[in-house]
Amino acid sequence: MIFRQLFDSVSGTYSYLLASRLGGEALILDPVLEKVDRYCQLLRELDLKLVKAVDTHLHADHVTGLGELRDRTHCMTVMGDQTKADVVAMRVADGDKVTIEGLSLDVMYTPGHTDDSYSYLMGDRVFTGDTLLIRGTGRTDFQNGSSRAQYDSIFNRLLKLPDETMVFPAHDYKGDTVSTIGEERRYNPRLQVRSVDEYIELMANLKLPNPKMMDVAVPANMHVGLHQEELEKEGRALSAVEAIRILHRPDILLVDLRETNERIKHGMLEGALHTPYPGIEESLKPGGMLREVAAATGRRVVFFCAFGERSAMAVAAAKAAGLSNTAHIAGGIDAWKKAGGPVVHA
Repeated sequence: MIFRQLFDSVSGTYSYLLASRLGGEALILDPVLEKVDRYCQLLRELDLKLVKAVDTHLHADHVTGLGELRDRTHCMTVMGDQTKADVVAMRVADGDKVTIEGLSLDVMYTPGHTDDSYSYLMGDRVFTGDTLLIRGTGRTDFQNGSSRAQYDSIFNRLLKLPDETMVFPAHDYKGDTVSTIGEERRYNPRLQVRSVDEYIELMANLKLPNPKMMDVAVPANMHVGLHQEELEKEGRALSAVEAIRILHRPDILLVDLRETNERIKHGMLEGALHTPYPGIEESLKPGGMLREVAAATGRRVVFFCAFGERSAMAVAAAKAAGLSNTAHIAGGIDAWKKAGGPVVHA
C-alpha cells in the first residue's frame, strides 16, 4: 500500500494520499489548496490516478484543495451528508464505504468539532479529522460545534476501536504525526474527564482565538462546486424537469455514473446504462464500450450522477474524445427526485 502523510506548515494540516499500488487509483484526505502542485507532482511520480478527494469536514483554518484537484485531475469530491459546501460529487453518511481500487474506508459520523465532521476507518488506522487530535481534541465553539456531541463521538465511537488502532488526525501543532487509540485513552489530557458534563465544562473554558484564516476559508470552502454555466450555454445541461420528459425516448441513452452503493441507496433510473465515473475516459476512447454503443445506436448520451458534478465532467471528457452529442442532468438524481422523477430500487 502507498501511504503518504503530507504536511502544510502554515495551517498545521495533515493530508493523506492513499493507494493500493503504484500505477493505480488514489484517494487524498483533507488536501490544502496551496499544496495542490505538490500533490499533483507526487501523483505523477507514483503514476497514480486521483479518483477521490475527501474532506473530513468544512475546514476553517485553510482553503480546501478539493475544487482545484477536481479541476486538474477530474477526480470526485467527497464530503459528509451534513456539509454546507454547495456541491460535492458524492455525499456520504455513517456506515457507508468510500472505495478505490484495492482500498476501502469505513465512514464514521463523528460530529462535535463541527456538525459535518467525519472520521474514516481503514483497517489498522483511523483518520479522525479534527474530532480526535494527538493529546487533544478539536475545538467545539463554532460551525455548529457541540462538546456534548464530540464527547459521544470520541467516547462512544472512536475509543471503542481496538487500542492498537493508529490515529492520524487532520492537524497537529506540536510535531506529532501519529498516535493510537490506546495512547489517547490513557494520555490525552482532555479524555481524563469523568463525565460528559465535565468535558463540556473543560471545552467551554478553552478561550481560543478564532483561526486566522476563518473569514476567508469558510466562505471559500462552502463554494467548491464546479461551474457549469458553459454547459448550459452550449445546450448540454438538461433540467430535471426536461430530463423527466425524455425518460423513455428511444433516441436517448441515459448513463448512470454513480457507484453501485449509491444506486442501491438512492434508486436508479429505468433503462439507464451503468458506467461508474472513474472508468469514463476509458469508455469514451475508440473501442470503448460507451463510444461503441453511441456510434452503433446514434442515440444522444445523457449522463447523470448524484449532484451533477461527475456528469458535467463526463460531458467535457466526451467532448474532448470527439463525442459531441452528449448532455447531462443538472443537479443529478438529487434534482430528479426533487422534481418528482420516478426511480426504481433493486
